[in-house]
Amino acid sequence: MALTTASVLSDFSDGLDFLVHQRESVAGGVMVGGSKNLPLLGKHLEVVGLAMLLAVLVAVPLGLYLGHTGRGSFLASSISNVGRSVPAIALVLFFSSYLGLELKNLVFAMTLLAIPPIFTNTYVGVRQVDGDVVDAARGMGLSGTQVVRRVELPLALPLVFGGIRTSVVNVIATATLGPFAGVLTLGDPIINASVYGDAGRVGTAMLVAGLAVGAEILFALLQRAVTPAPLRPARGRLRAGRPARVADAAI
Repeated sequence: MALTTASVLSDFSDGLDFLVHQRESVAGGVMVGGSKNLPLLGKHLEVVGLAMLLAVLVAVPLGLYLGHTGRGSFLASSISNVGRSVPAIALVLFFSSYLGLELKNLVFAMTLLAIPPIFTNTYVGVRQVDGDVVDAARGMGLSGTQVVRRVELPLALPLVFGGIRTSVVNVIATATLGPFAGVLTLGDPIINASVYGDAGRVGTAMLVAGLAVGAEILFALLQRAVTPAPLRPARGRLRAGRPARVADAAI
């Protein structure tokens, strides 16, 4: 037991050292680690940022429209189920095989991975808005667009941010598959241990985990900030960050 603990601590220490200091690669002739990790980190964050931006631009307006009109329950349910069932690596390999090894193909695959939680939460969030509140807004002369912008979207924001929170953590973790699409993200040291060594694999895995935890905390705080104070204690699902289910909507 003591030997196992010592081995784990040694691997952990080597991983941290890899993140801080450069060293020669396992095969020799190339320096890895330390500041050499910055391009990988930058590309990883670029993939995550672009994928999340595209996912939000697609999923939020579509979820708002379908939730407001009350249409598309089958579409929302299908997107939710497909998003949970399709393996991320299958998406990456499919697009890289048929569309080539390029950044845009990896971003497209990550966008498809990010859309379902955001879309589902947006749709459910709008459908859960009290009908009396919506009727009152219409009675005051607000148009459909104004009802969405001034009433339904503000009340749905906690769930919307819950979907974004789930998606960004998923994309941060899944972007490590980038090398399979010809994009050198933080997944390169994890996949190519023959170049970076076990220290590179462990150190980079810790860095990815740190990014995911940091994103989880950040978006949890943002989600709490946009949640009306009276609703915070009652919405355990929001604090847990789990995506909503279409079955929860008042369709």
